Amino acid sequence: MTWIDWLGLGLFFLCWLGYDPLLKLIAHRSGSLNTDMLSVRHAWMTAMTHRELRLLDSQLLGHSINSGSFFASSNLLLIAGVAGILFGGDQALRGFAAVGAEAVPIKLLEAKLGLILLCLARGLLDFIWSIRQMNYALALIGAAPEIHSEADKIAFGEATANVLNPALAAFSQGVRGYYFALAAASWLFGPVWLCAGVISAFALLVWRQSGSPAARAIRTARRLLEVERERGA
Repeated sequence: MTWIDWLGLGLFFLCWLGYDPLLKLIAHRSGSLNTDMLSVRHAWMTAMTHRELRLLDSQLLGHSINSGSFFASSNLLLIAGVAGILFGGDQALRGFAAVGAEAVPIKLLEAKLGLILLCLARGLLDFIWSIRQMNYALALIGAAPEIHSEADKIAFGEATANVLNPALAAFSQGVRGYYFALAAASWLFGPVWLCAGVISAFALLVWRQSGSPAARAIRTARRLLEVERERGA
């Protein structure tokens, strides 16, 4: 491996594993979509406790569970494809390298494929954990009692949101794994491509979190929800 390979690899792990603190540092003034959604989900779960029929809430969460299952299944297929090449022997590796990847020693090619596999494997684990937590939140919605005290309704809503928020945070982390798996795949074409892929993936994720139209709209909605909550307090 050259020094550019090591540089690209260090940049990759810095952006991949340090994404959350780096995002907070970059978007500390304007905020981020993930942070805003924490407040939105707390408002949702509090509103849920005030409804007599909670069919809508369970259906909305069911859609999220279906999405998580779809991504987990897709991730598993990608893992099988990459693992088939990585563990298929020298013939499979040389055949893969012949279709356009950078000419490198087999060991380095294995390292490049291993990095892609690592991203996908972590994403799969995130999706599995996300689905489990969403099922826990769904059970809480189904078990929500008829509470008459406003303070108890708020407390139960917050407890449910504290299960739902980590579930959807894990889902987001799993989706993020696709971005970094693509960045890792760019290493197949050379270390410069790896650096460019990592920077592009990280910049796109940060923009979508802090500067995209969806992020701005949700930020506005969060502020309105907070004003409404203060009026009702």
